[in-house]
Amino acid sequence: MTAATATTLPPLADPGPFVRARWALSDTLAITRRNLLVWYRVPAYLFFTVIQPVIFVLMFRYVFGGAIHVTVPGGYVNFLMPGIIGQTAAFACFGTAIALAQELQKGVIDRLRSMPMARSAVLTGRLVADTLRMTVTILIVVGVGYAVGFRFQNGAGPAILMVILAIVLGLTCCVIAAYTGLAIKDEESVQSFGLIWLFPLTFLSSAFVPIQSMPGWLQAFANNQPVTFVINTMRALALGGPIEANLWKSLVWLAGIFVVFIPLAVRAYKRAA
Repeated sequence: MTAATATTLPPLADPGPFVRARWALSDTLAITRRNLLVWYRVPAYLFFTVIQPVIFVLMFRYVFGGAIHVTVPGGYVNFLMPGIIGQTAAFACFGTAIALAQELQKGVIDRLRSMPMARSAVLTGRLVADTLRMTVTILIVVGVGYAVGFRFQNGAGPAILMVILAIVLGLTCCVIAAYTGLAIKDEESVQSFGLIWLFPLTFLSSAFVPIQSMPGWLQAFANNQPVTFVINTMRALALGGPIEANLWKSLVWLAGIFVVFIPLAVRAYKRAA
């Protein structure tokens, strides 16, 4: 009687970093497409995403604008629009936090993680989709601004850079929102928490009124927070004026937020699922 000889399979070869990166990119694009399909299937979602910043433009332009005096070329509407665009980019993070909390509660993230796909694709796909949604919204808001009298005063190149900086600001806020959505996990709590940290940062800044009009104790905060530095840079790009000082402060703040919150978001993602 002969003993059966066991067949030993050769170990699978390591695909290498470039192949892994290609797979991760492919999975990210697939998740991005999945997240963007909501625009096609629920058009009201895009409508309500856009209508809020449009209301802010019209309200500040025609209701509050006459009471706010500024010394910039073109008047208050030119002062206002960089602030509205920056606020629109920052507020895009609400969708990131709420969507991740919903998918976590419904078990969607668990199902995605059980599939043979890059584990990072869930987060990166969400961020890419929300960045595209944010970009479309910003361009629509710029068009509405032009309809109510806003004009770029500094040429096409700086105008494009202003939009890019707004998108980077929005992406930074989305990274924070991804962490809060995965850490808090409850949709209603996430939405309430977003109001707590996002509204003070956007309204207690140079977005809508000159900081000099605020009480002295508020000026100390408003003059030294990241949204003010970003909005001041965007305003200088749109209308002309000194850029360097606010630009480097903006980049330092945004880079610091990325460095802190990307590992936190990844850690929360690993713990949540």
